[in-house]
Amino acid sequence: MEQERPHVRMDSPVGPLVISGTGEFIQSVSFTDEPRADLLLPESVNPPALLKECVKQLQEYFDGTRKVFDIPISQPGTDFQQTVWKQLTTIPYGQTISYLQLAHRIRNPKSIRAVGTTNGKNRLAIIVPCHRVIGSDGSLTGYAGGLWRKKWLLDHETTDLFKQ
Repeated sequence: MEQERPHVRMDSPVGPLVISGTGEFIQSVSFTDEPRADLLLPESVNPPALLKECVKQLQEYFDGTRKVFDIPISQPGTDFQQTVWKQLTTIPYGQTISYLQLAHRIRNPKSIRAVGTTNGKNRLAIIVPCHRVIGSDGSLTGYAGGLWRKKWLLDHETTDLFKQ
């Protein structure tokens, strides 16, 4: 039986987030539509400092003061998936690319469907910014957290750029 990783729940403008990891790596940031009390650590349990730092950095992102995350992350995946996820982290804040452009960036233009599937398997929402990938026609396509969240995140990033 797999040991449960420490996790914390964070309220955000796009709904509750559940963050899990260890003292070494953040392993998932996921959306939940059910704010459940059992997702909170008991007050007597002190979550690893890295989980607290992740909450802080996500709050800074939502406040518009952070554009780049600098916390160690790890998620299981094939070499191909790791390549796609790494490439996602290079998409600048407030910018988008298409799935086809992403496939070209990893030097595998025929992998567009696999790129889309991998994008959908990303366990590190917001930190690995899969929300910045859109359809070739500019449409908002597929997002595990729901298209309304994808739209909110993209609007947040572009609106924030205009404030500067």
